[in-house]
Amino acid sequence: MKHIAFSFILSAMLFCSCGSNSTKSEITPEMAYEGVSNYCHSEYDWSMAKDNPDIMGVQMGEESDSAYQVVFRSYTGAFVNFYVDKASGTTRMEEYVPNLDVKEEVGTINLFDYIDKNE
Repeated sequence: MKHIAFSFILSAMLFCSCGSNSTKSEITPEMAYEGVSNYCHSEYDWSMAKDNPDIMGVQMGEESDSAYQVVFRSYTGAFVNFYVDKASGTTRMEEYVPNLDVKEEVGTINLFDYIDKNE
């Protein structure tokens, strides 16, 4: 009887520890926003928005089961959609120019490269 109880407790501990490890590595919406915003502020020229901050910006888009969408709007009218994989942090970028109705893949980044490590 003690053997069965011990096996049950051990199984429960293993099950609980596996579940907690997977949630620690999952990307949150706040992490997705922070990483993309940091990327955009380091890679794009924001000087045009100094006097008029409304012409450029970063905002959260739609969410799916596996990814967050974060959208960067440029002063030129173009949009860059960032699709952040919730499990890995791999972020696919797709640029869309509405005036020309042109959409193209423009690369990937690792979100963890743009998140503050001190948090």
